[in-house]
Amino acid sequence: MAISIEVCYVLPEGEGAVCALSLAEGVTVQEAIAASGLLARFPEIDLGVQKVGVFGRIQPLDAVLADLDRVEIYRPLKVDPKVARQRRVEKTRRGGSIEGRRWTRKEAR
Repeated sequence: MAISIEVCYVLPEGEGAVCALSLAEGVTVQEAIAASGLLARFPEIDLGVQKVGVFGRIQPLDAVLADLDRVEIYRPLKVDPKVARQRRVEKTRRGGSIEGRRWTRKEAR
């Protein structure tokens, strides 16, 4: 019996691909990615480094897929989310907004 799945990968510029596939039951994440042709189309994809998931949940490459699953290949983060948030808070504080001063000590305001 065949199952229907999608494999997707998107670049920061918005370019990317979503491949709809019909594969045999019991197919793994890695086999689905190989069958999609995305590795040939986007040579920068390195499955040894990049994480993959199904519907936003990280999965190992040997995870078995179910019918109507969507496999997603994730790009590495450019900036740590904690660092990005701290930069936004510092920028707001420098701007002089009340929200930015909210977390500073009263004597420093």
